[in-house]
Amino acid sequence: MGRYTRLRRIRKMDPQQDHEEIFDLLTRYEFPWDYLQGVSVAFLRDYGVPRISRLLDRTQEFERAGQKRYDDTVLIAYEMVRDGLDSPHGRATARHLNRIHGRYRIPNEDYLYVLATTVVGPKRWIDRYGWRPLSWQETESLALVGRRMGDMMGISGVPADYAGFEHLLDSYEKEMFAYDPANRRVAAATLRVMTDWYPRPLRPLVSRFLTAVLDEPLLTALGFAPQPRWLRAAAHRTLRTRAAVVRLLPPRPGWWGFRHKPRSYPFGWTLDDLGPHWAHGRPLEPLADETSPLENR
Repeated sequence: MGRYTRLRRIRKMDPQQDHEEIFDLLTRYEFPWDYLQGVSVAFLRDYGVPRISRLLDRTQEFERAGQKRYDDTVLIAYEMVRDGLDSPHGRATARHLNRIHGRYRIPNEDYLYVLATTVVGPKRWIDRYGWRPLSWQETESLALVGRRMGDMMGISGVPADYAGFEHLLDSYEKEMFAYDPANRRVAAATLRVMTDWYPRPLRPLVSRFLTAVLDEPLLTALGFAPQPRWLRAAAHRTLRTRAAVVRLLPPRPGWWGFRHKPRSYPFGWTLDDLGPHWAHGRPLEPLADETSPLENR
């Protein structure tokens, strides 16, 4: 298999019919590391909106159990697509996610924005720092998977394509980004989770590196000062050098699909492990196209 074999295969596929397969190839074989970085930046973008960060700040989940909160978010998304979004397991995961969110009064437009960050964030990261830019098939597959997730979560007004998600994100941030102390507290707690993945002597540098790749409007909303120009340039060159090296490496073999290894669950996990402990005391509700909360469980 050559470095571009999967891309040639993807270019022959129809995103409308094959978006889940394309999404799997994109996230587990072509860009597993880059996709996860894009999702991580998407987390931080959410905190630029005071209404969102205040809710997260009140829960204290990132302060008390930040690694678990991070792992749970990544794993729930993985569990939704693991066997297919409309598989029994995918539907069960969607019902579990809705049960967690059902405790809070979250405006639909905030749901839409958070969903948009998970579509646009990985696309923009990969186009900037991946070993190649995304094809239009991969881009639209990100959007179509995001659209189906939004439908399963009961979100209304979900965009039909990537351009719609991108417009939604940019217009929402222009209107809603603003500094609030809660933004900084939640973002700092999340950055502590990310820097704790590295040896202690490297953590201060890693923290500066992470903020060096964030754009100025986001930094302002989070209350973080921009890093010096030389550090921003060095971070950019480092990531572009990594992309050049990855481009020369052989492709990930088919038997070695990426799977997130959560630090919170060294011995594995089940769906019931994911989310706050109180979630299991709330009833499961049916999805919009179901007639019973027990259907397809």
